[in-house]
Amino acid sequence: MTELYTSPLFAITAVLCAYQLAVWLYEKSSRLVWLHPTISGALLVAALLASLDIDYHRFSDAAYWLTFWLGPATVALAIPLYQQWHLIRKMAGPLLLTLIAGAAFACLSAVAIAWYLGGSEITLLSLSAKSVTTPIAIGISESVGGLATITASAVILTGIVGIVFVNLTMKICRIDDDRIWGFCLGLSAHAIGTARAFERSPVAGAFSSLALCLTGSYSAVFIPLALQWFR
Repeated sequence: MTELYTSPLFAITAVLCAYQLAVWLYEKSSRLVWLHPTISGALLVAALLASLDIDYHRFSDAAYWLTFWLGPATVALAIPLYQQWHLIRKMAGPLLLTLIAGAAFACLSAVAIAWYLGGSEITLLSLSAKSVTTPIAIGISESVGGLATITASAVILTGIVGIVFVNLTMKICRIDDDRIWGFCLGLSAHAIGTARAFERSPVAGAFSSLALCLTGSYSAVFIPLALQWFR
């Protein structure tokens, strides 16, 4: 049975079924944020692994093709960017400033908090890319000497926190502009935030996609250079 549970067919089928069930629960709950497919789907898979005593690393390796398609899916976000390019071009300056300040703060604040709480060097390195979408974050983490597992966990947690509190945060700040709403989500909550932004509107989704891509590119250059300077 161990070979069956860690086979690609079982792993991919289990993940896809969990996702479909999570989407069904999300729709039935009138899109309750705590039941977002990213959250509930992950919990369903975790429960399955725990109940069947399946080794996570072997299961993850078996589901490699799902992870592989994260990269092409990220590239495909160029389509909504093209569709909303006329709006993006008008806000190029403010968006660029927001990107530089927001991405730097996301990285530095996470590292500073972890350092203050006594985190080890490898933990600090792993958390430096926590606000970048998973494929890029893992690449950054491995290039600077971090652990991909810690980075991936931090990325997922960051995204979940982002979609859970975005409505409250925007309400407090009195922001209802889809462009700002989407860009902030993509910058701080990456792919999970982008999925949530598309639920709001195509404009919010496009601006979130832009933030996700630019934050990933900026962080891939900024983080390694900053670490070399500090060292």
